[in-house]
Amino acid sequence: MPPSVSESLMHSPLRALGFVVLVGLLLANCSTTTALRSAWYDSGFTGGPMKRVLVVGVTGNMADRRIFDDLFAKALNDVGVQGIPGYQFIDNAATASAEAFDTGVAKSGADGLLLVRLLAVDTRTQVTTTMVPSRSVSTFGPRGPWSPAWGPMWYTVPDIRQFQVANVEATLFETQNHQPIWSATTETISPSTVAAETPGFARLIIGQLTARGLIAPTK
Repeated sequence: MPPSVSESLMHSPLRALGFVVLVGLLLANCSTTTALRSAWYDSGFTGGPMKRVLVVGVTGNMADRRIFDDLFAKALNDVGVQGIPGYQFIDNAATASAEAFDTGVAKSGADGLLLVRLLAVDTRTQVTTTMVPSRSVSTFGPRGPWSPAWGPMWYTVPDIRQFQVANVEATLFETQNHQPIWSATTETISPSTVAAETPGFARLIIGQLTARGLIAPTK
């Protein structure tokens, strides 16, 4: 009977090493997590929860920007807070002047402006060790005075995982005085596309704004 896949891999330390590295890279690429890294808010703000929030993603890619604005605005609407896609009132947020922002915000009728921008995308490498059994010789029977008699030999191989981390900043402004009242940075591990990552990012930010009483979901 031919050896199984696992037995064939364990017969060779190099094959085992390649297998562990490959699995590590695949697992890293399949896992996406967005988490809050830091946050600040104005404890003196007394304006009450925002009812109309203009969502503006700052990016040079118009398609990504519209996808983000639409999906985040939808997430707000889904919980009972009126979300407005920013591109409807501010044409190019990445290059728009202060006057263009002021005009767009005023036309939108929003009492809150959520400005979101990508700070950086970093590549990180994580190295750990994994114990792998060797099946190169018979498992049972004596193999010398310093070898285990009733089990396989074990050796360590490195488990290498390389992944990207997207660092994003979100800031909520009250539009009457153009003042920031809340800001946070997040990390998204192994980001894929704007369409795939925005719903999870929106849930995190909406949860934080709700906890601070800056929006009041009704659903």
